[in-house]
Amino acid sequence: MQAIEIARRMAELGNMEDARSAWFLALQEGGLPPEEELEAAVCLLQFGGNYQAAYTSFLNLYKRGCFCKECLEIMTTAFYEPNSKELRGRYARNVKLLKKYPYLFRKDFPDFDELPVRLYPYGEESYIPFFVRQEEFGELADIKKPVISRNFFKDLEKPILAADVYSQYELEYLRDNVRRSEDVARENHVYLHYTDWGVFCSWLQCLNLRPLLREEKLVFLIGDEISQYPIDFKGRFGIDYSQYPLKPVGLREMNRMIWLSQLSSHNGINFFGEIFDGHPNLITLPAVGLQETMDTLAEAREALKKCANMSQACAGLSMIPRYLVQELYLTPDPTGKNLLLASLIANSDYTTGLDPAARIVPALVFQPHFGNITYKLGIDDQDQTTIFSEAYEEIRKNPIFQVFKYIKTVAPLRRPTTSYAASVKYMRRNAEAGKKDSRGMYTVLADEITRRITNRSYLIDWQDRLFQDSVLARFEDAKLNPRATFTALAAFLDIPYAESLSYCSKAGERDPETLKGDERGFSLKAVYEPYDEYINNAERVFIEYFMRDAYRAYGYDFQYYDGQPMGEARAEQLIDGFDTIDLHIRKSWEISMRKTLLDVKDSGGAYIGGYFMGKIVTSEEEIQNQLEKGIQQELSIAHENRLRVAKLLLRDLHFVNKNGQPLRIMPLLELDPALLEQPLYH
Repeated sequence: MQAIEIARRMAELGNMEDARSAWFLALQEGGLPPEEELEAAVCLLQFGGNYQAAYTSFLNLYKRGCFCKECLEIMTTAFYEPNSKELRGRYARNVKLLKKYPYLFRKDFPDFDELPVRLYPYGEESYIPFFVRQEEFGELADIKKPVISRNFFKDLEKPILAADVYSQYELEYLRDNVRRSEDVARENHVYLHYTDWGVFCSWLQCLNLRPLLREEKLVFLIGDEISQYPIDFKGRFGIDYSQYPLKPVGLREMNRMIWLSQLSSHNGINFFGEIFDGHPNLITLPAVGLQETMDTLAEAREALKKCANMSQACAGLSMIPRYLVQELYLTPDPTGKNLLLASLIANSDYTTGLDPAARIVPALVFQPHFGNITYKLGIDDQDQTTIFSEAYEEIRKNPIFQVFKYIKTVAPLRRPTTSYAASVKYMRRNAEAGKKDSRGMYTVLADEITRRITNRSYLIDWQDRLFQDSVLARFEDAKLNPRATFTALAAFLDIPYAESLSYCSKAGERDPETLKGDERGFSLKAVYEPYDEYINNAERVFIEYFMRDAYRAYGYDFQYYDGQPMGEARAEQLIDGFDTIDLHIRKSWEISMRKTLLDVKDSGGAYIGGYFMGKIVTSEEEIQNQLEKGIQQELSIAHENRLRVAKLLLRDLHFVNKNGQPLRIMPLLELDPALLEQPLYH
């Protein structure tokens, strides 16, 4: 029985809850004849079901030319008219403000009922435009969606000029990130060109102009008025901005972050950070542990609280410019964001190349680092696979991320097998060097292959603010086609392409060795290095198969997986062949356990044995036995965990967020073919 038939039967029986569920399911499944789709949508709306599902069906039917009169009447009665009073009031308020505004030169506003575009509310801040004369619906517009959709700041030689901006979020972004003319000592208004006066007036139904007009930073140009750009403010209005002194950027002005996301280990985050270093509109903080950063800021906040007056504050924070100390001191509870920015501005290493007279406020490039990025798989009550990461939760809840109003996320990705092998190499070297982790324990290799295939951080939660304006950039593209990659990345990040994006640097030093042994600059060794000592073919096949969604989405060809079906038996056979990772795990544990062997002596000071793994051992044979026992236990746990994870992933590669909504593939940075220097890497 089809869902629509079930809905009818449930309604006949008076079971409206199940009927609503069935009508909703019928619309979600699609494929209904127009008359049944209209029936389901009307019933769903009439009996209190998901109104947006019904709304979407009415809209789609109208656009397909089915029951147009009926659908328009329902949408107008159910969605437009109940909100028309609010729309009318907002229009009147905006018109009143604009009639007094000095930099809108046209004042012949039409009556509300004569507007050429009717805006049908869809959600809290989203609307569907209806073009009255054409009798056509446009596309859904979410005016507060936290996405900057274009490269407003591509060219900073002249004042900013943007056409047909109807997003409240983007208008506020322009207001907040273009500096005042008085502060940069030159004409620096934001010119907004609207090609159609009637359409511009129509959008005044939903925009809130009051906070946008307060500083008189915006200039509205309608139609042919574009010929006035840029306006000579001295000649036309008698305002000479050149008489003002150049003012340094204040902490409250800075509200834009570029989060360089650490998807997983050895994906090229340091390389991308070195490219951003020295850009005239960026303050770039190199990869630093998140907890280390927060601890430093907490100490600075406590030191500031202990200062009884401004003089003490300036003395205690002598490395920070006085005007910034004053801003911090006069803030009742300075945020971690402001403390971080003040410390970075004070350090020339992080502001190399920064343009103090730029038209726009600089953005912070923040790349908090974690020693390990671990994801856990689970099954929810709907039998769907969930993923969870403590590291990501730390980022999401971090107060610095929460106070930045504008965030763009860039996630570098490297071929998973290469990135995995590089991680094994790095961890093995740390073990051999006797490095200790945050707990003071000698480094040992984790089961990196399990950690790698459970890491699905390229799948994003569309409901999460941190990833609503995000892009994934391939490490190989950045190395092989830097001009195309960083031109596209500059456009996404809304910064101008600058010479500094054509080379690597750190604090002004060209092609630094960020980590000992790493390749410098645009060396291609990290792209083509096979790392045969740190990965074998069974491990490569395993990774390629279980990360095939990433391979297909981001243009990586399978080099080892043959495309044949994978069942539990084949997966277990592959796991049994993980000789290389197991060898490195074994060696790292041998090194670690040897280093933790504590000598035990008698009361007279004579050596009587070693304290090893909780026991006193008196011979090399005993040590070797205890060592082998510990290693076998570790490898056994790893083997069982690999099988468990493989069985989970063999179900499918469909993952959901905590609300049961499907996770989505992060968009890939698209390159301009005309700028490619090398064929795209596959």
